[in-house]
Amino acid sequence: MNWDRPDPFTIELAVGSEDIDGLGHANNAVYVTWLERCAWRHSQSLGLDLVEYRRLDRAMAVVRHEIDYLSSAYEGQELVMGTWIVESDQRLKMDRCFQLIRPQDGTTLLRARTTFVCIELSSGRPKRMPAEFVEGYGKALLPA
Repeated sequence: MNWDRPDPFTIELAVGSEDIDGLGHANNAVYVTWLERCAWRHSQSLGLDLVEYRRLDRAMAVVRHEIDYLSSAYEGQELVMGTWIVESDQRLKMDRCFQLIRPQDGTTLLRARTTFVCIELSSGRPKRMPAEFVEGYGKALLPA
């Protein structure tokens, strides 16, 4: 596949009938759920799952999505979503980029960038990333 950046973390997706809207293609809101699923699975693969978030009383919360919808997905199609951590101040903010590809023809259907802010779960307020986040997410951070 023709990825925008090297070595993405990837997940496979199947477009189901529940993903299709009145226009006959995957609804734009479904793509957002796919972004979240990919980001969350990547976090889990880095050892930062919900149990760890709760233990640390911290989480990475979305504050901004930028999404370019480039082509449509249709029921029954198999897709692959890739993600990379592209920026982190290792204090509060972290950015991920995403690319969604239809392997059948190599078409990129979506490119996105999401900004996350570290929050304290108990208060919902922004808080500095704990060392576990700096280390865990840091090992996946692409070099500048």
